[in-house]
Amino acid sequence: MKRSGRWAEILRDALRMTVPGLSLLLCITGSAWGQQSASAWKPVEDAMGRPGAVMGDVLRFGMPRKDLHVMVRGTAIKPGLALGSWAAFKKMDGDAMVMGDLVLTEDEIEPVMRKLQEGGIEIAAIHNHLIGEQPRVLYMHIASRGDAVKMATAIHDALALSKTPGPDAAGTAASNELSGIDQKKIEQALGRSGKVNGGILAFGVPRAETITDAAMVVPPSMGVGTAINFQATGDGKAAITGDFVLLGKEVNPVMKALRENGIEVTALHSHMLTEEPRLFFMHFWANDDAGKLAKGLRAALDLTNSAKP
Repeated sequence: MKRSGRWAEILRDALRMTVPGLSLLLCITGSAWGQQSASAWKPVEDAMGRPGAVMGDVLRFGMPRKDLHVMVRGTAIKPGLALGSWAAFKKMDGDAMVMGDLVLTEDEIEPVMRKLQEGGIEIAAIHNHLIGEQPRVLYMHIASRGDAVKMATAIHDALALSKTPGPDAAGTAASNELSGIDQKKIEQALGRSGKVNGGILAFGVPRAETITDAAMVVPPSMGVGTAINFQATGDGKAAITGDFVLLGKEVNPVMKALRENGIEVTALHSHMLTEEPRLFFMHFWANDDAGKLAKGLRAALDLTNSAKP
């Protein structure tokens, strides 16, 4: 029987079921669909040379720069705070979209850029996110469409020209323990739940609007959600960084709120080229009492059209 005929038969039988029976069928077919979805991404994972994480209809790769030892004003920053390269793929009719952010040293910019463009990957931005870090770190944003495997191959080959580490051969899981700051107090101040990974307390805040690029919906997992990260630095203090995703009319009110609460704005720029509505990305930094900083971040968040928790 053809696949389309098989699904028609399943749906016909489902209509004859009781509600409990239908729920069971949906659970089974949903699980099967999830397995099919994960297996469909296998060629992309093979091309990237590392496993990815399936997040809805997106496959996201994390590539932390664990090789870099970066100091910001006397604070050694962990990879998860501001050194996390990533690439996210979303399939569409006949091809795919990829977006990402590659963390690079100054000498890596040119060879990586050249290799990406040779492979058909478009560059959307190159800039700083931090100020005063040593060694100097730059961020190369990519946004492209095409064959998913070919794009993954191009990204893999470009990163091979940098010192970006490969996947952890030992498969060591990142620590989900947090010490030195009060997670619950921070979550209460922000009004949202965070996740701990690699010693970093991270918050993702999606916008309420639908974001599109070339008429394709871009989910928050592809870099269009506000990101806030906390790293404990001792005595109840934390270093914070990340980026607010903003409409033009929100830029100056958010900047003012951050600065009034002792949070420095370190960069303001675009990450994409053809998104709708037009977005601006505001990066920030502070190292102070974690609870105080959380309240300052909340004051800024309240000035944005962010989705409700």
